Amino acid sequence: MSVRTKAPMRIDFAGGWTDTPQYADRVGGVVVNGAISLHVRVDFLLGDRRIRLRAEDLGERASFASSGSMKYDGNLDLHKAALNMFPVTGGIEILSRSDAPSGSGLGASGALDVALLAGLARCRQEDYSAEELAELGFELETRELQLLGGRQDQYAAALGGFHQFAFSADGIEARRLQVDAEAARDLADHLVLAYTGHSHFSSATHQRVWSAFESGDQVVTEALHAIRELAPSAKSALEAGNWRDLAKVVSENWGQQQRLDATIATESTRRIERAVVAAGAWGLKATGAGAGGCVTILCPPTGRVEVVRAAEATGATILDVEFVPEGVEVREEEDALRSE
Repeated sequence: MSVRTKAPMRIDFAGGWTDTPQYADRVGGVVVNGAISLHVRVDFLLGDRRIRLRAEDLGERASFASSGSMKYDGNLDLHKAALNMFPVTGGIEILSRSDAPSGSGLGASGALDVALLAGLARCRQEDYSAEELAELGFELETRELQLLGGRQDQYAAALGGFHQFAFSADGIEARRLQVDAEAARDLADHLVLAYTGHSHFSSATHQRVWSAFESGDQVVTEALHAIRELAPSAKSALEAGNWRDLAKVVSENWGQQQRLDATIATESTRRIERAVVAAGAWGLKATGAGAGGCVTILCPPTGRVEVVRAAEATGATILDVEFVPEGVEVREEEDALRSE
């Protein structure tokens, strides 16, 4: 038997950073995002005598006689952590791949968390709700691997669609936004997603920001509060289909992001920003925590070609995306080819 899963990545419009426990448990965070047609895909092949792990897009692989010989060493740690949380009897082969470049800032690791756990749950013949998978995915990173980060990526991957998420010490409230298929297609026509060519790895940035917040740094605290307050405006613009207003919110969020840490805006993102604004873009922001990855750009469809050309002239790669209503998907197959 084989099990195959896929989970979508996301574009965050406003509120990112406030979904982390350091802020959400104390103040309450709000994030607005939308799931996109770039997915993380994972295949699970049961019946092997060993544990074989492989990330096709990263060129990483590992093999173990048993789970007891697995160690966290920076190589396929998410795969190992998922197996430690959801162990299976006997051997298993797990093969993952991502539709997006490494370090895109689109929540790929959160999507991988959810895809891994959803597949292993099916291998174990266990059922979990989408919300339970999202929370387990968050625990995989923050408790099992002791990584800093928030919850929005796992919830977007598990639930799909457009959502406003409210995070607090009392729990998570997920509100699906009223954005129909036609409006989602129209938004995609107004959007350019540019990959800077530089991977986004935010661990050190997170540490600096949260150290500053814990010490009462006024600039960082004010910026986080402002980012949180922008999320409801993003929700309103999305539900109204007002993409110019959404662009204003996105740009204001980007300005506040950059107040958090000097490394969040890189030379690559600055070059893209200057070029596309000159070409007629309405607004933009780096995806995720910033410091590399992708830039989300909003522009009029009539000027989209010029904006794309301007971004590409800086060395950026354009990623074609649509918005998708579905979250993580799981299916079983009887026959599958094993990776070599």
